[in-house]
Amino acid sequence: MLMKTLSTMTSTDAEEGIPVSVKIRERLLAARKKFHANDNIAEFIVPGELEKLLDEVEIKMQGVLDSLVIDTVNDHNTDNTARRVAKMYVNEVFKGRYVPVPSITEFPNVGHLNELMIVGPITVRSACSHHFCPVIGKIWIGVMPNEHTNVIGLSKYARLAEWIMGRPQIQEEAVVQLADLIQEKTQPDGLAIVMEASHYCMAWRGVKDMDSRMINSVMRGVFLKDPNLRREFLSLIPRKG
Repeated sequence: MLMKTLSTMTSTDAEEGIPVSVKIRERLLAARKKFHANDNIAEFIVPGELEKLLDEVEIKMQGVLDSLVIDTVNDHNTDNTARRVAKMYVNEVFKGRYVPVPSITEFPNVGHLNELMIVGPITVRSACSHHFCPVIGKIWIGVMPNEHTNVIGLSKYARLAEWIMGRPQIQEEAVVQLADLIQEKTQPDGLAIVMEASHYCMAWRGVKDMDSRMINSVMRGVFLKDPNLRREFLSLIPRKG
């Protein structure tokens, strides 16, 4: 008989049938890296695995639809919904978990800029990690550069914000993560971020309050030490109720 025994199986043979999510998880555990909802795990995903992960999520999502007693075979509205939802999570709303940080070109501060710069409002979209409901809002970023600060294009702030927000988040942690990333990339004297967002876990479910907003901020460096600079930044943000 042409049957393979365990002793003659290759490592590739042994891995056949193992879900790709298990392989990625095992790499993370071996490296003692955490993989919380708002962590980026791109460095532990090898080329070709993201498409396999999408296939796996589709299968699991179909199981969810079956458990919700939705007839996806005869209901034309939910035909292929499992695939669409899988693509939405992996390639769009949670993309910030699975792809590396965007490439950002940094330039030296040859003009020795040292005045307050504000970028925003940047529209951001995420999902709360409690219910996977949408979080939609705006971010304002204040930067106080120095002669050693790396200068990046205005659109790059939006790209970094999109990457951070493209994963299940809670707003308080998202703003801190974004501040850490911009601080690392630009090394300014001061950094200020304000985020205002609507949380559909309140508007769509629960208390169903459509008008409530959450506003929070992070202040670093001179924004934390200088109340006049902090007031100037906050006064220049054109927020509307």
